[in-house]
Amino acid sequence: MTGVLVAAVLVLAVVAIGQLSNLLRLRGEIRGGEHPPAIPTERDNNRQGTLMLLFGIGLLIAVIWSLFAWRDTLLPEPAAAHGRKVDTLMRVTLALIFIVFFITQPLLFYFTFKYRGVKGRRALYYPHNDRLELVWTSIPATVLAGIIVYGLLVWKGIMYPSDKGNDDPLVIEVYGQQFNWTFRYAGRDSQLGDADVRFVGGENIVGIDPNDSRGRDDILTKTLHIPKGRKILFQFRSQDVIHSAYMPHFRVQMNCVPGMVTQFSFTPAYTTAEFRQLKHVQHKVSSVNDAIAKRRARGEDVEPWDFDYVLLCNKICGSGHYNMQAKIRVEEPAAFSAWLAQQKEFKDL
Repeated sequence: MTGVLVAAVLVLAVVAIGQLSNLLRLRGEIRGGEHPPAIPTERDNNRQGTLMLLFGIGLLIAVIWSLFAWRDTLLPEPAAAHGRKVDTLMRVTLALIFIVFFITQPLLFYFTFKYRGVKGRRALYYPHNDRLELVWTSIPATVLAGIIVYGLLVWKGIMYPSDKGNDDPLVIEVYGQQFNWTFRYAGRDSQLGDADVRFVGGENIVGIDPNDSRGRDDILTKTLHIPKGRKILFQFRSQDVIHSAYMPHFRVQMNCVPGMVTQFSFTPAYTTAEFRQLKHVQHKVSSVNDAIAKRRARGEDVEPWDFDYVLLCNKICGSGHYNMQAKIRVEEPAAFSAWLAQQKEFKDL
């Protein structure tokens, strides 16, 4: 209801501004006609052209500076094998964008200055040129088509690899609900039981079918543990709205859609402990903890931070969206098996 009222107020404001503009125009006509528009002088044109040129130079300097000043905020190297393909696709796309940017933007601001209004100089009326229009239409179309085809090939290689690798993936269900994640592992039978939202209730937060014997030994957890070096097949579901499971360090994002199952697979390349030893990660942890130390010196109760892989929701799914996250722990296979053996089965909850 609040949203409808806000929209109504905005519409009425636009209508009121339009009516006020009409009243001012009629008032000017009643008082003796509209005033002729002010004609800019050569001094005005010189000033505006110079300001545009200075703004363009400042913009280019700011862009170049930001590329170097904030490079440490980028994600470290991918923690999954397919991530290198994703990163290469991103770098190629950004390279093309920056090439176009650093050609067109300097010309845009330079031409604004060079062809400013000068007394006695007339603008050239150039209505049509088939060859020029063909060039500036075909070049962007060809480049964009190339990017799209390249992206589709990368996506096909990730989703449908020719080398299947591990034919016995570990299947884990990722279940999203406002505003938390729950994870379901197959039990001793290595099969996930059927599930449906109609069975959600009490401890059965993912809706495991109580009549399906395969689900009795399933394991529900709130922290995602996965073994290094083994292919993981994630099956995503949602209880309420569309969520988006985003694992940035593994270069994974997949929508969780109510009423259907989506999936994505990858093989972790680093344990959490190994990834913490990477130089880029250590530098980021050190920078964050330096800021935390300053806050603690001011008396704030803030704990030091250490790196963990994270699962985030990348859809705006409601008021608690900002806090919908979970830790991901990548472990050696033996440590993962020991952890899984300690978890309670669904029938024991």
